[in-house]
Amino acid sequence: VELDGETVTDLKVEIGFLHRGFEKSCENSTWTQVFPYTDRLNYVSSIMNNVGYALAVEKLCKLDIPDRAKYLRVVSAELHRICDHITVIGATGLELGAMTIVIFAVEARDLLWDRLTELCGARLTSNYCRIGGVARDVPEGWIEKTLETLDRVAEIRDEIAALLNRNRIFSDRLRGVGVISREDAIEYGFTGPCLRACGEPYDVRKAAPYLVYDRVDFDIPVGTKGDTFDRYLMRIEEARQSDRIIRQCLEQMEPGEIIVQDFRYALPPKPLVYGTIEGVMAHFKQIMEGIKVPAGEAYSYTEAANGELGFYLVSDGGGRPYKIGLRAPVWPMLMALPGMAKGRLFADLIPTYDSINYIAGEVEQ
Repeated sequence: VELDGETVTDLKVEIGFLHRGFEKSCENSTWTQVFPYTDRLNYVSSIMNNVGYALAVEKLCKLDIPDRAKYLRVVSAELHRICDHITVIGATGLELGAMTIVIFAVEARDLLWDRLTELCGARLTSNYCRIGGVARDVPEGWIEKTLETLDRVAEIRDEIAALLNRNRIFSDRLRGVGVISREDAIEYGFTGPCLRACGEPYDVRKAAPYLVYDRVDFDIPVGTKGDTFDRYLMRIEEARQSDRIIRQCLEQMEPGEIIVQDFRYALPPKPLVYGTIEGVMAHFKQIMEGIKVPAGEAYSYTEAANGELGFYLVSDGGGRPYKIGLRAPVWPMLMALPGMAKGRLFADLIPTYDSINYIAGEVEQ
């Protein structure tokens, strides 16, 4: 950052310090072994990465997964969307001196993480999805506990909004700061809350519905000014809409299979696998060689917490990806950061940077 007194005159983004070779690591793993790598992209909402990758592989395989698996993917992904949004709001409050906000946000996030732990066995890096479905069904009593958790998280979300929306200090630090026009945002390739804050109502869940998003009712909040305050408001309201989606899914979801019953792509529960010679052989070949994905290429995209998350896959018909390409949603916002910060005070860089929710794991892949 170059300064003239306290004013930013120039800013250069330098990435690469967390580079882990995501794409090449995946290309040296079986299709199933890629899931833990996707967890570590946006690690604040890891299940959303699982879902995006699984849908891309299933597009290549022309697989239609069971209905219950679709609902479980949406429920778990939307729980993680709330975690993601509430975390960045808490971090913004913390870095502007509002310690109360981050304490409230962490309580809400940890309550949700408790439910996700019961579902998939992990709090942060979930590894919940599988090609053809999900790893496990909900435990007994989980739906009732999740509804109770959503009630408490809604109280915390509304209390955070009541504390911040009309707070003079918070408002002065965010309003009119980090402004970007709708036209410039589209030109950069913005998606997600940062694009919608500029007045563009694009959301993959509505524009190109996947899983069961076309079966639930929810709204797409849109801002007007494209500033840091609008980006904060988007996340508050989107957390509210995710709550609506989860409740509808839990009400609509019916008993059934959670993964495709096809030995070529997925393994049913262990007693069935080890009960037949076909199951044992399928298990051995899937673990040692990986599932055989038909040769071809596919691009699949989903609405992750920060915007459009895209996976470009190329298969040569073998058990490992021939090529994986990732479209990280935060990359365009990070490239626009210099223009959003120039001419503003150095202190304004903090909330502006917070508002794009830069996650190094997916940008410095």
